[in-house]
Amino acid sequence: MMQRQSHVKRPHPGETRLDALQRHAFDYFLNETNLANGLVADKSQPGAPASIAAVGFALAAYPVGVERAWISRISAIDRTLAALRFFNNAPQATGPDMTGHKGFFYHFLDMTTGRRAGLCELSTVDTGFLLAGMLAAAAYFDRDSEDEQEIRTLADALYRRADWQWACNGGATITHGWTPEDGFLPYRWEGYDEASLLYVLALGSPTHPLAAESYLAWTSTYQWKEIYGYEFIYGGPLFIHQYSHIWIDFRGIQDAFTRGKGIDYFENSRRATYVQQEYAIRNPLKFAGYGENFWGLTASDGPGWTTRRVNGIERAFFDYAARGVPYGPDDGTVAPWAVVASLPFAPEIVMPTIAHFQDVYPQVTGAYSCPFALSLRDQPRSRGADVREFPNGSALAPYARMPLRGHRAAAGGIHRRLAVTATEACKS
Repeated sequence: MMQRQSHVKRPHPGETRLDALQRHAFDYFLNETNLANGLVADKSQPGAPASIAAVGFALAAYPVGVERAWISRISAIDRTLAALRFFNNAPQATGPDMTGHKGFFYHFLDMTTGRRAGLCELSTVDTGFLLAGMLAAAAYFDRDSEDEQEIRTLADALYRRADWQWACNGGATITHGWTPEDGFLPYRWEGYDEASLLYVLALGSPTHPLAAESYLAWTSTYQWKEIYGYEFIYGGPLFIHQYSHIWIDFRGIQDAFTRGKGIDYFENSRRATYVQQEYAIRNPLKFAGYGENFWGLTASDGPGWTTRRVNGIERAFFDYAARGVPYGPDDGTVAPWAVVASLPFAPEIVMPTIAHFQDVYPQVTGAYSCPFALSLRDQPRSRGADVREFPNGSALAPYARMPLRGHRAAAGGIHRRLAVTATEACKS
């Protein structure tokens, strides 16, 4: 059953602004999890399905909660075991009403039954986030108790199940997914994106590993661009430059591509963050609010699919879309959570932006910290007016997991474990 706990709206004495943000984001996992099976709702709206990515983020966030004394170690173990046992025992087959197939899992699951929700796809990248969360838990819970040993055993078994070779469907790169109705999706993880973690997991698999050629095939699709004076591996939405860094510290790790450019992936994310800010400063589409301390375009919900005239300009607005810079799409919607998750890369521009969002638009600080997305509806109005909020658990997760203290990209055992595989992959 779902368990709700009271939300603390203000920091405790001595807590910083960031401490409060991180703690409130962690509340999402405390309140939006089915304790019977460990599944985490994709959104806080009633009736929302579970997201396997949100479960992965929760599993990686529980150790942070233990270290910060927001949850007891025993409670974190109980939640972790509930999820691992569920996925270990969940039905895997080709039928349309399963939980997964070939070691991968459907993107969205029914919160109660754990079966596939709607006609969603068997998602390779979201399974990657889930497995990374499991491995994070296995790395953290390293004591000799029976429960912690079971966490390590189940996480390892679930990682070994994923058939990465099958997921390539005869090609060099990994497909986006599969459905029982239509087979493999026509898209592949190509071009720089959030799949960095996916390829590291696939290359390091002890049972179904991909060959080094798969990694080279992926990096061969990168786009190196110079935008606003910054040279970097292009990716428009911010989340592309953040998600894999939650688990892997890429500082100092280079592959053939980044060696040739004289950077690493951490530096690449730093440059992408600055490009986002510069885009908002230049504000080519003249959206209300955009500026030095109002930026952050990423995949997020929005005002809805509509077109209307604003101040004499015909504006198109979107619902969920992968907003990005500088080529769009852009409908004036920014994601404060994405700014917070950029903290490790560029704290000097993120901190003032967080303060601006909270102080000028106090509506952005809700039950679970910053909202999924924020739109001023592109009209010059009184300060803080008509802010739109779209909360989403998968979006809140990155900065609940991110160790904000010290402005570090990530920390802990999961970093050490996956970094070894990342280093080996980057030698290719």
